[in-house]
Amino acid sequence: MNLKESKPTRFPLAMSHALCNHYAALLSSSAAAAGRSGARSAAAVHGLIVRTFPHVPPTYLLNHLLTAYAKSGHLARARRLFDAMPEPNLFSRNALLSALAHARLVQDMERLFVSMPERDAVSYNALIAGLSGSGFPSRSAEAYRALLLEDNVRPTRITMSAMVMVASALGDRALGRQVHCQVLRLGFGGYAFVGSPLVDMYAKLGLIGDARRVFDEMAGKTVVMYNTLITGLLRCKMVDDARGLFELMVDRDSITWTTMVTGLTQNGLHSEALDVFRRMRAEGVGIDQYTFGSILTACGALAALEEGRTIHAYITRTWYEDNVFVGSALVDMYSKCRSIKSAEAVFRRMTCRNIISWTAMIVGYGQNACSEEAVRVFLEMQRDGIKPDDFTLGSVISSCANLASLEEGAQFHCLALVSGLMQYVTVSNALVTLYGKCGSIEDAHRLFDEMLFRDPISWTALVSGYAQFGKAKETIDLFEKMLANGLKPDGVTFIGVLSACSRAGLVEKGCGYFDSMQKDHGILPIDDHYTCMIDLYSRSGRLKEAEEFIKQMPHSPDAFGWATLLSSCRLRGNMEIGKWAAENLLEIDPQNPASYVLLCSMHAAKGQWTEVAQLRRGMRDRQVKKEPGCSWIKYKNKVHIFSADDQSHTFSKKIYEKLEWLSSKMAEEGYKPDVSSVLHDVADTDKVHMISHHSEKLAISFGLIFIPQEMPIRIVKNLRVCVDCHNATKFISKITGRDILVRDAVRFHKFSNGTCSCGDFW
Repeated sequence: MNLKESKPTRFPLAMSHALCNHYAALLSSSAAAAGRSGARSAAAVHGLIVRTFPHVPPTYLLNHLLTAYAKSGHLARARRLFDAMPEPNLFSRNALLSALAHARLVQDMERLFVSMPERDAVSYNALIAGLSGSGFPSRSAEAYRALLLEDNVRPTRITMSAMVMVASALGDRALGRQVHCQVLRLGFGGYAFVGSPLVDMYAKLGLIGDARRVFDEMAGKTVVMYNTLITGLLRCKMVDDARGLFELMVDRDSITWTTMVTGLTQNGLHSEALDVFRRMRAEGVGIDQYTFGSILTACGALAALEEGRTIHAYITRTWYEDNVFVGSALVDMYSKCRSIKSAEAVFRRMTCRNIISWTAMIVGYGQNACSEEAVRVFLEMQRDGIKPDDFTLGSVISSCANLASLEEGAQFHCLALVSGLMQYVTVSNALVTLYGKCGSIEDAHRLFDEMLFRDPISWTALVSGYAQFGKAKETIDLFEKMLANGLKPDGVTFIGVLSACSRAGLVEKGCGYFDSMQKDHGILPIDDHYTCMIDLYSRSGRLKEAEEFIKQMPHSPDAFGWATLLSSCRLRGNMEIGKWAAENLLEIDPQNPASYVLLCSMHAAKGQWTEVAQLRRGMRDRQVKKEPGCSWIKYKNKVHIFSADDQSHTFSKKIYEKLEWLSSKMAEEGYKPDVSSVLHDVADTDKVHMISHHSEKLAISFGLIFIPQEMPIRIVKNLRVCVDCHNATKFISKITGRDILVRDAVRFHKFSNGTCSCGDFW
């Protein structure tokens, strides 16, 4: 039916009004129902109207029909009806305008608004809400200013409530104060509907004092207002004030409790968050996915595995385990509690997984040194059709860095370029770290130079890469450039700088940086910094100064610190300080094999085999086992692992033949085996045989056979490279003309033409 060509039907006046009111009531019910049922109901009434009014129904009845279609989600029908209306009025236009705003059709909404012959507050409210909801708060502010210039339009409390939220979204303090003044001038200051957004706005703008004043001046405060102010106080780290307000409340709802749990967790007060959660449960308050998510975060931060398991059991009883948000939080909690099998079990049971779930599992594997599994799950995620975001891709690249897997890391680099995720600093930082950890420091620096934006993590990644490579000058130059650019280093940056100074023997410079870290940058030293300083003195042979430094420390070194000192004592043959270090290491970590092995090495070097035997008996009695050394190399996406005297490899015969050939060539070049690491009272010939088949030598032989000549050979070792293998690898690089990169437990060594990047500074 074309409404514009229709002629009015002549009903008896009373009958016409009664039918219109009846249909209008039905359409109001349809609009309230919304959804499919509302649309079906509106269509049915539309049919009745067409049959009852063969010509033009009254405009107000068509407006009811238009509203019913719009609210039920049938925007196309609403638009057709509006276009067919012979005499649409302001109500008609506002109804369609609100529908377009709700559907986020910004261009259509603005086009209709401009074409309107008259506008009222409802028109402006629809435009402001539509622009703000579509991500254009600045254009909402322009619409508000246009409203203020209208002679016959007065803002309503709905207008002011919307504008308070716009000012908050823009972070515009001036606009926020202007809107607040308008609220007071119009007499809306006492409305909680406006007061709550004002409190929230001031809190988000960092004006917590103003938020508190608005709250205090409000009469008849609602739970929503209390919740809003508590959220603001917690966001501004005013925990005591938030806690005080929380305790003052007579009526608390589930949002109040969840706000406190979440806020305490975000402020690092995880134990207090657990206490509030326990009170919440004791009072029988309903717990939702957000409460569970926050409290599981607290459990993960505290590594409170048993508490986490208890909450998991409660989640299962309340049927929340299938919730994707809660399931992801459980995976994260178990991962942080070092219970990766439980995390994996939760992940596999999830019937619905999103990008957050997959990322939680990938990050969890990475946190638990299961980098290969992290890569595997990432590939599985891609097969499931889930596209990674910057955080997910950055996490899997970090796992490749931990594996020193340059091949796979380079593939993910390509993925970052193709997917457009390269622009994110998270991904770029992970790639700089990857190339640094894989020994491609030149590629790491090139990528760093290409970054459009660099944060302190970017600089730290490159500083650490150079430090691990033993390039002290480059590390220090880069660090000084970072400071000159006004960037603030963190504790990790200083670990890189101090370790670089240590490996280059720059004792005074290292001491200067250590002092500057505390005095100029306000960074309190942690165990890693103290270990770097112990290494700085010890590596330079200044063992007495290392001893004095330890005695002046605010607390005793950790196991790594004592092991560092003990290792240097072995190299320098200082039995007195070595015993002191070993005793302290045994006291704090009696199961650590380093103290036994290093002491055995010191006694063996002096031919004190009785003492060596006693130490070995001590290891057996305490069931202390030395971690076996192993080395691995990647070839054609497969990791090949070798241990000393390993003959289990498929190409073992070829590998040993290659090693024998290398041994003869090295002997011709003047290589002499260093048997100081052999802790057995046997003949020197036997000692030579024992070190000739170390894991890294087998891995290098494999690489010489299979890795193409133009590519470097990349080896990863779980322990520190011994003196003999280090010396032998220099000879091998010279004989074969190959670059060999070895990443051991401490650092990178790049062997090329008979030299090593570390400069042999042991």
